[in-house]
Amino acid sequence: MSGVTLTNVIKKYGETQVMHGVDLSVEPGEFCVFVGPSGCGKSTLLRMIAGLEETTGGQITIGARDVTKLDPAQRGVAMVFQTYALYPHMTVAENMGFGLKMNGHPKAEIREKVGKAADILRLDAYLTRKPKALSGGQRQRVAIGRAIVRGPEVFLFDEPLSNLDAELRVEMRVEIARLHREIGATMIYVTHDQVEAMTLADKIVVLRGGRVEQVGAPLDLYRDPDNLFVAGFIGSPAMNLMPATPAEGGIVVPALGADVVPCQVPPHVSDLVAGLRPQSLMVEAGDTHHVEMTEALGGVSFIHCARNGGQKLVIETRGNHVERPGAAIRVRANAEELYLFDRATGRRLR
Repeated sequence: MSGVTLTNVIKKYGETQVMHGVDLSVEPGEFCVFVGPSGCGKSTLLRMIAGLEETTGGQITIGARDVTKLDPAQRGVAMVFQTYALYPHMTVAENMGFGLKMNGHPKAEIREKVGKAADILRLDAYLTRKPKALSGGQRQRVAIGRAIVRGPEVFLFDEPLSNLDAELRVEMRVEIARLHREIGATMIYVTHDQVEAMTLADKIVVLRGGRVEQVGAPLDLYRDPDNLFVAGFIGSPAMNLMPATPAEGGIVVPALGADVVPCQVPPHVSDLVAGLRPQSLMVEAGDTHHVEMTEALGGVSFIHCARNGGQKLVIETRGNHVERPGAAIRVRANAEELYLFDRATGRRLR
């Protein structure tokens, strides 16, 4: 297995620059996920690693090799796309072994590699079937198997689960996580779904506008975001981000009321944003906020409320009690779990 290193990687389309000097190191055997909103550059960056997009500037290294100018076939990578792109007239075994066949590998070697990949992916019973006889999840496993038989140094996944329904996405997340454990290969995975990112990744790279906002382990990004963007992006439901002003002994957050929330405020910072996760807000008896909607999901509920028709808040509650729309409540914050940000720069105040 090999690691991947990006050094000051730049991508331009004519005069338009879309990737702005990306530096990143993916360790051998690591599962790295690129995540971010649409248009942030995550698929472009993956395609540059694959060699499907030309690198305008900087260097891409796989293992000890500089692959920046190499053709895709020379890079030692295999890519799994959002669409399965299986040949409908070929069996599962023929689809998985087609690349090896085109490169002139002996039939015995192809059978052996296809058999091993089918065993890993639990496709042994489907090798003689055509793609039309498979479910969506099985077709995606065939596409992954086609990558496995090539024995690449690095696996690249470009939103491979986007075309699957919710149940199959959960099933395939488990399959991909198991695959990574079993073969131990370096994997780089692109998704817009932060649940996939949080559950699969050893390392998450949060991208915005062609720049890296933060890199870290999933729970590190969740617990310790560097800026407003990462704080609002990582977590579902998202963190409540509310304007705040300094006060004696802490801050006042108008969305919560007139009470002072105790905290330490750095000097010379007056324009603040307070952040609180939904589970860091509590419902009490009172009439300062009105419930607009409650998402009752069984063991957990998400209450959407607002103060005097102002900023909306989301509160996580446990148990079977459900607040009805129109109900009056009071919201209290757990000050120990408060995040503070400088509104002007977006940076976290620690």
